[in-house]
Amino acid sequence: VNQTMQPQPEPRVKINDALIITVSALDPEAVIPFNLPAVSFESPTTEIKPTAQTYQYYTVDSNGDIVFPVLGKLHVVGLTQSEVINLIQGRLEGLVQNPIVTMRFLNARVTVLGEVKNPGTYLLNNGGMTILEALGMAGDMTQYANRATVLVTRENNGKVEFARLDMRSNEVLTSPFFYLQQNDVVYVEPNQARTTSNQSISLWLSMVGTVSSAATVVVSVMSATK
Repeated sequence: VNQTMQPQPEPRVKINDALIITVSALDPEAVIPFNLPAVSFESPTTEIKPTAQTYQYYTVDSNGDIVFPVLGKLHVVGLTQSEVINLIQGRLEGLVQNPIVTMRFLNARVTVLGEVKNPGTYLLNNGGMTILEALGMAGDMTQYANRATVLVTRENNGKVEFARLDMRSNEVLTSPFFYLQQNDVVYVEPNQARTTSNQSISLWLSMVGTVSSAATVVVSVMSATK
């Protein structure tokens, strides 16, 4: 299939995102005020309880802001990773010589549900993942999956967007939903065979219940007439 794919969009910051942002420079002492302190935790599973250090993260509040050390509030919602880095580097001019800012998403993940072998929530790789990769991480679709209407839901600026993708068509490669974003939900619907099977099972269970009830009534009547 010779199909031109859409370029992978850079993920944008959303409300409630968790961001790990670090500032470094040739003079480590100069950037200490601009970094959150590393925290230590103990593992409860060993007797020695070794400690490990990890960076704290910034949570984007309901206004789309984070509170950055020294610099104060920064409005980051809707910005890409590179735009956030450029914003902070611009604010650091005159305060730190040749600062290097890095940022990554801590809670970037997608959820895959429905007719897949391993439904669940999966972390995005470097902030981006295709729907094919997400389905692969979920163990691929089952034989009962409806490959013609795979549903993707996405929150965008407070609104929920829906898209149905036909995984049998090469047009899926050009869809804006081919590259998943953080907090996307993929739902693989059951096909007609699964639906018919479930209906048959429900009908069979209903018939068994009816026959059992009738048998109970007959036994009760017979016992009463003796």
